[in-house]
Amino acid sequence: MKRKPSTEATAAWIRLMRVQSRVLDAVEQDLKKAGFPPLAWYDALLELSRAPSGELRPVELERQMLLPQYSTSRLIDRLVDEGLAARRECKVDKRGQFVEITEAGRELQKRMWGAYSAAIEKHVGSKLSDTDAVKLCALLDRLGCSCSDAKSPAIRDGVTAR
Repeated sequence: MKRKPSTEATAAWIRLMRVQSRVLDAVEQDLKKAGFPPLAWYDALLELSRAPSGELRPVELERQMLLPQYSTSRLIDRLVDEGLAARRECKVDKRGQFVEITEAGRELQKRMWGAYSAAIEKHVGSKLSDTDAVKLCALLDRLGCSCSDAKSPAIRDGVTAR
């Protein structure tokens, strides 16, 4: 017989899902009020900017962002249409392609960070001490989320993924 989750574990799950949804919604609203596109645009541009030579295959971007394939394809289309990314044929595998961040994409990602970092502080940082944030990261690590990259260059340089 399989073990069922305890009442406490179920309550933790419910709180985790609710807070994730509420905080993401609040951050999205703050970005929108600041005149920026959705957070997924920032995340895609961040992942592209972190990649060697600023490019990824669409499937790699999909994996990094944890979006379904159809959402990633539409997001890439929008970024390309706005001149924030470009598609490039793979020289080795002519059937494959890369998505490459443009200079305009790098600039938008940097500008968005100001509003995004303010939203993180407003909705998370102002509610948790640094000690509490470290504890929360440790708890999330136990669930399989890695906060261990908190010392990565992207975060030190003032950019982070959601």
